[in-house]
Amino acid sequence: MAVDGRGPGAGRPLRTLVLWGLLALAAAAGFGALGVWQLQRRAWKHDLIARVEERVGAAPVPAPGPAAWPAVDAARDEYRRVRTAGRFRHEDETLVRAVTDLGGGFWVLTPFRTDRGFTVLVNRGFVPPERRDPASRAAGQIAGETTVTGLLRVSEPGGGFLRANDPAAGRWYSRDVAAIAAARGLGEVAPYFIDADATANPGGLPAGGLTVVAFSDHHLVYALTWFALALLPAVGVAAALRGDRRRRQG
Repeated sequence: MAVDGRGPGAGRPLRTLVLWGLLALAAAAGFGALGVWQLQRRAWKHDLIARVEERVGAAPVPAPGPAAWPAVDAARDEYRRVRTAGRFRHEDETLVRAVTDLGGGFWVLTPFRTDRGFTVLVNRGFVPPERRDPASRAAGQIAGETTVTGLLRVSEPGGGFLRANDPAAGRWYSRDVAAIAAARGLGEVAPYFIDADATANPGGLPAGGLTVVAFSDHHLVYALTWFALALLPAVGVAAALRGDRRRRQG
């Protein structure tokens, strides 16, 4: 006789089966909810991609001035094409570590005093390590009034490449607008920066137009994974019921 007092052909108590069924239902519901959430994320991502593609391909608009700065929003404004006129302050450029399609090197971030009276940082583009010295690319140090067209980007505070910015040592790993402005004594600057377009600079450097506009989109795979996991508890319960039925019939 079995230890619990049931005969060899006895099945599991009804309350045990009910408990297992409830647990399986809860697990399936949880996994299913995660699958639905991933589908919702997929819809949101596709909408974001469509909106960004529309901004990138649109005609440039004036770069937001001080009155509009409080309303600048990453979700609404990032990658919007903007244009502004003014003068570069090359003496205050900052080099930020970068890895691009052209290899490793630096972004050249230069303050730009607009003809509307405010300053904005412009990522003029990429330079390789051997051309980090401005004297090695003097032709590209545009003097006088010029126009910048590019994509509005939001600040990247903190650092990057798993390394924190070190303003005191002049080592920058992210385009942190506020920190760069403070380190260079620029005073108030726009809370965003502009990634310059591919308009060639004299001498070819810095090389602009290297902004990567790409978003990962694996949500459908994740959703299918969660839905598959949602089926496992049902399969497990079905297997347990079949085994229980055999034992009762045995």
